[in-house]
Amino acid sequence: MLTRIFPFLGWFKKYSGAAFRADIISGLTVALVLIPQSMAYAQLAGMPAYYGLYASLLPPMVAALFGSSRQLATGPVAVVSLMTAASLEPLATAGSEGYIAYALLLALLVGIFQFLLGVLRLGLVVNFLSHPVVNGFTNAAAIIIASSQLSKMFGVYVDKAELHFETIMRVIKGAIHYTHLPTLGMGVLAFVIMVGLKRVNPKIPNVLCAVVITTLLSWATGFNHDVRVDISAIQDTEVQSVITDFNKSVTGIEDLAVKRTEIAALEDKAKSEKNQIGYYDAEHDLAVVNYQVNVLKHQSHELRAALRHFLFEGVEQADGSMAFYVEGKTPAGLTTDGRTWRIKVGNKMLDTAALKMMGGGAVVGNVPSGFPALAIPSLDLKVILKLFPFAIIISLLGFMEAISIAKAMAAKTGQRLDPNQELIGQGLANMLGACGSAYPASGSFSRSAVNLQAGAVTGLSSVFTSAIVAVTLMFFTPLLYNLPQAVLAAVIMMAVIGLINASGFIHAWKAQKYDGAISIISFVATLAFAPHLDKGIMIGVALSLGVFLYKSMRPRVSNLSKGEDEVLRDASIHGLRECDHIAVVRFGGPLFFANASFLEDQITDRLLNMPNLKHIILVCSGINDIDASGEEALSLIVDTVRSGGRDISLSGVNESVMDVLARTHLLEKIGKDHVFADTDSALCKTHAQAHHDGTESDCPLTTYCRVRGNA
Repeated sequence: MLTRIFPFLGWFKKYSGAAFRADIISGLTVALVLIPQSMAYAQLAGMPAYYGLYASLLPPMVAALFGSSRQLATGPVAVVSLMTAASLEPLATAGSEGYIAYALLLALLVGIFQFLLGVLRLGLVVNFLSHPVVNGFTNAAAIIIASSQLSKMFGVYVDKAELHFETIMRVIKGAIHYTHLPTLGMGVLAFVIMVGLKRVNPKIPNVLCAVVITTLLSWATGFNHDVRVDISAIQDTEVQSVITDFNKSVTGIEDLAVKRTEIAALEDKAKSEKNQIGYYDAEHDLAVVNYQVNVLKHQSHELRAALRHFLFEGVEQADGSMAFYVEGKTPAGLTTDGRTWRIKVGNKMLDTAALKMMGGGAVVGNVPSGFPALAIPSLDLKVILKLFPFAIIISLLGFMEAISIAKAMAAKTGQRLDPNQELIGQGLANMLGACGSAYPASGSFSRSAVNLQAGAVTGLSSVFTSAIVAVTLMFFTPLLYNLPQAVLAAVIMMAVIGLINASGFIHAWKAQKYDGAISIISFVATLAFAPHLDKGIMIGVALSLGVFLYKSMRPRVSNLSKGEDEVLRDASIHGLRECDHIAVVRFGGPLFFANASFLEDQITDRLLNMPNLKHIILVCSGINDIDASGEEALSLIVDTVRSGGRDISLSGVNESVMDVLARTHLLEKIGKDHVFADTDSALCKTHAQAHHDGTESDCPLTTYCRVRGNA
């Protein structure tokens, strides 16, 4: 009982010193991959890079302690990071304090949902995400993730558009206008290092090597070169005017946001007091303010794009300060520093006394040392209601990824895997992680594979991984300052290559054409609606459920006959001749309210289309369940068949269906002598009577009975 509550107690049965050493080595190996990868995934989620380290502190350890898999490596993963960004971007600006608060709350909701599913033993709910849907989604997500990193690879900055492909078009236009070659070079170098080392020796931590080499190169060459200047240092009145207008638009948006909050409060008050006039006045004012906000947002976007379009040449002054001229407008006789400078523009108002001018590539920058404060995320009911649908999707997607990895490893190690216990572990990891400033985490395929290859014996390896992340946060964060953002982009792009699986579409199509179609539609919908990824998943799930319902409403109803081998088979598939006097009908599925009338229609069709029909044998081996509607339909079928002077028998009825027939007295109506254990027994009993005075000289169903009779 104790090991059910604390699964990690089972690690230490027959635990040895060799296993302890293997776990330490595995934990260290995974940490060397996790630290740079987690920082990259955090930025993919719209969080500051160091939040990836926070998400790698508690979740790996907690998931290992309370899960059932001993090799599953939990932490930030690409798909969950992308889903986090897609969920939160409509609510707040990426990287802002509000956005971070929402991300932590989202992690808490994901954890609670997963934990409750595990405790209530509802792990099977993940089956709502069918394999074709997940395949289509993950392939599309891989493309979205990889393409989302292009701006960092080229060193260009653009506003995100409503749809992802529009954002990529903006990135391409920006790259054509200006690409920072050193940034692109860093990204390409990281790719070369990772791919090269992977081919030379897969056991070498290629991601870590790429990060270390490029960080040292960035530090040695002064890759990052930013300065703070007063607006007067920009020697162009047009640029100064655009900066002023941009600040006015941002300030206007902030002022309107305050006004909108006040009006919303008045609206709520009027609603609670049932003041209809006050409510409609507030609703009108709110609509006006929202329109004004949208106008200013569009204006600020245009001004921000204009500022990013300006390229400057820097000229060092006699006092050591810098003056900046629009490229091509530097006065003759002045010597530039050879760099191309740009203004760093975000969503906030620009500080005209300390404008940030970028003359190099982007780096991670300052990473706070020490552990994050432990605190329960701020709970807001309105925000929780908005985030809850996304939390459900992330919970199911994350768990599906984790459990599929865990199952694959369990097949190799021979250990017992409990999906519900794994849900409890993942849920606790996300809940406690949220209290430690972690955004949603899940099981990682790549790091779990590394953990298994490194020889991990128990989940203690993940505990060591968390310990190494803790040491990094305490002592080594200053070493991450010069890590180029382009390298993190390369790490993400390299990691998601493994998510692309074109053969999955072909496999699904070969299995069932409708599965292939669902996979392709999920893929296209996810791409088309990105960054609103939930729409792609919902479309896929709706199609899967639609196909399931359609198949349940119209299960396969087959006419059976015999060939030369005297085995009953589907006559239409195998091209077998059928008997004129006996119809052997097989119903493939549970008989319930949704398909009961369908069976009636099928039997009626046979009665109308077979004028010489004397007996129907309903093969019930495929009917594993029957409800009241199904029982009523079966009773009506018996009445219909027998009222026309024909007869009907059942064969292969299982115990649960037989119990229903007995309780409803339908068994008495059919007659126990008309219910047979198997179809051959039914044929032998009914064949002679059905063919009495018949015109059929050679019945395909007689061979077996003839042999049995002779015996």
